[in-house]
This record gives sequence, C-alpha cells and structure tokens, in this order.
Amino acid sequence: MVTSLPATRMGTWTPDPGFGVYVHIPFCTHRCHYCDFNTYEGQDDLHDTYVEALVADIRRWPGASRPATSVFFGGGTPTLLAPARLGEILGAIGDTCGIAPGAEITVEANPETVDERVFAGLLAAGFNRVSIGVQSLVPKVLLGLGRTHSAERAIDALRAALRAGFDDVSADLIYGSPWETADDFARSLEGVVAEAPDHVSAYALTVEDGTPLATLVATGRVPDVDPDLQAERHGLASDVLGAAGYERYEVSNWARPGRASAHNVLYWCAGDYLGFGAGAHGHIAGERYWTTRLPRDFIAAVASGVTTRAGSESLTADRRAGEALMLGLRLASGVDLDAFEQRHGPVLHARRSAIDGLVAAGLVERVDAWPSALPSETLGDCSTKVSNNSRGTRKRGANGLRMTERGTMLGNEVGASLL
Repeated sequence: MVTSLPATRMGTWTPDPGFGVYVHIPFCTHRCHYCDFNTYEGQDDLHDTYVEALVADIRRWPGASRPATSVFFGGGTPTLLAPARLGEILGAIGDTCGIAPGAEITVEANPETVDERVFAGLLAAGFNRVSIGVQSLVPKVLLGLGRTHSAERAIDALRAALRAGFDDVSADLIYGSPWETADDFARSLEGVVAEAPDHVSAYALTVEDGTPLATLVATGRVPDVDPDLQAERHGLASDVLGAAGYERYEVSNWARPGRASAHNVLYWCAGDYLGFGAGAHGHIAGERYWTTRLPRDFIAAVASGVTTRAGSESLTADRRAGEALMLGLRLASGVDLDAFEQRHGPVLHARRSAIDGLVAAGLVERVDAWPSALPSETLGDCSTKVSNNSRGTRKRGANGLRMTERGTMLGNEVGASLL
C-alpha cells in the first residue's frame, strides 16, 4: 500500500505540524567555547537525582491535548546518561502525554559519549533517530571550537549508529569559525557525506554574549566571524550536499527525501510543544513558558512539590502570527498564505506593505504551486541521488510566499520586518 509521508518529514510548511515534546538534559563533560545553552559540566553526582526529578515532573503534568508526533532530547549531552535512564524519561512521556504511532523520537549525541553498544541501548529504549554533533572533521577547527572529540571519533560514531540499526541519522556541522578555511569546511562536508547520513545540519557560527569565544573576540585574540565568508560557506554546503542528493528544506538543514526532522519543522511551523527539564521552553496555544534553569533548583522544586515553571508570556494574536510567518519563511517551501490565514486569521493585510517591499527587494517571492505529499514507497535507497523536485508533484493555484536565495542570507532581516 502506498502511504503519504507527513509534511513535516518532507520539510514542508503545514498548518498542522503535530504536537511535540522537548526534554532538556543539561549536563556536559566540557562546555564548548561557543556554547550559550543551559549546560553544566562537573555535575555527574546529580545525574540520577535529575532523572528521578524529571520523571516525577513529567508524571505530574495534567496531560496534553494530543499524543506527541515528535519527541526531542537535547542538551547538553543527553548521551552522558545511560540509555536505560533516558528510556525511563521517554516512558514517562508515553504514559503521561502519549506518543503517536510512528512518532519521530530523537536524541542528541556527542561522539565521545557513544559507541555501538550505546546506540543499541538507545534503540531498545525507544529512540528511532539520532543527531550526532560532528561540528568539524578538521583537528584545528575542533580545537578552536573547544570540542573534545577527534575527527576519527566523529566518523566512528556515525558508523556505529548505522551498525547498531539506526536508519535515521543526522550529522551536525558548524561553519565560518576563525580557524576554518574553505578547504577545511569542504573536507568536513565531504567526510560526512561519505558516511551517508540521512540528514545534515550546517550552522553558521554565532558569537554569543557570555561565552569564552565572545571574550576571545572582544579582547582581540580571535577575529570576529565574517558574514560574507559565512555566506560563501553556506553556498558551498548547498553545492556539496545538493550534489550528494540532499535537499535544503530549511536555512541550515538538508535531508534526503522524507528525512527532514519532523520536530524541527514543527518549530518552524510555530506548532505546540511541551518543554520538560531544567531551562526547557514550551509553547501551547500562544503561551510561551520556560522552566527553572539550574539543575539543583529544578530538583529541589520537584522534591518540594512546587512548580518548575519559572515564567511565561502570552502572545497577542498579531504577535503570534508575525512570529509564525517569520519562522515559516525559514523553510524552503515557504508558507501557504491561504492556510496560514485560516489558522491565524486575517493578519496579512497589515503586513502587505512589508511583504511588497521584501518582494521588490528580491528577498521573498510569491509562488503559485505547493508541494504535495511524497509517497513513502518512493524513498527507495536513501543513499542514491535524487532530483531537486523530490518533494513530489506540486498543487497549482496556491497562494504561497517563500524566501529567495538572497533572502535566505538575510533571513533575520526578513523576519524582523514581518513581526
């Protein structure tokens, strides 16, 4: 029987991206120089207590309105915890919120924390997708970024995941650091492509306030990132990955047909998701909330029976629509404006002048065709090359809007003008 893949797995904007759950594991063996995430090193003694608190916090959730179509364990380094312990957390989500059949269940992994045995344990615990933090395959770049694994260990991790039986593997790369040449980035791209993962994320390095990298830049010991150089690296990624059969479905994400990250697409479609764990964020029906950041405070709150929610904000209908349009335009498919207004109401008229200006500037373009479903049986061998129209046939007569290639390089400016 031919079945159609959900739009989220195609990487296409949809008014109904499902329902997600994000779980934050805030522990690392070492904090990378560029990292501004809510992560902590040297707290191994808290791991078991944190898992117990996290499970208890999930189990006291009053219940979501629909089962999760995607679950994502991020961090930090979730794979610092034993697969069985991660499985306990996943089990609590299933018992409390429900997990839909065929849901995408992802765990992030750093290469130095995994091997074939660990991956087999993760599969047994219920995970079906893994995202491996390769970042680079060049020693000097890894050193500059503050990564503690070697290029060889990263390749071993990709191979071990496949040997263990994962058939949905993603590799993360970072480009545009001061330590990297164009040849270095090409070497990383080609090395990752040779291992044939299903998905590749390539992110431009950002210098975030409060990080060791920001201090190095501010004191002149390391040059700041060069936006023009980063644009060239992004183009190189598109060329190399496109030639290998990957299609860019979001500004920084490429995938084989039907292997886009459903959870990431849910974010870009401004869907609803719960956030569990220290410093996690969630969004439900226009209310954005966040939890207690420090692991010890999170554990103490659960032990005391008080809420772990640290704050929230309610978005106005217009602000919610503006953010949803900004996020949706990050997807290469663009946004179906008719379906967008059915979901958010008649909010585009107030932005018509801004949209017309972006069109005139060549940053966005109108499209009159929309991707249709991609039959799952067409996936075949995901190691083969595919054409650029692998999203399936296109529905004519649609009222769509998408960023141009030039607009993609100025995505923040495009998005800000639509808020």
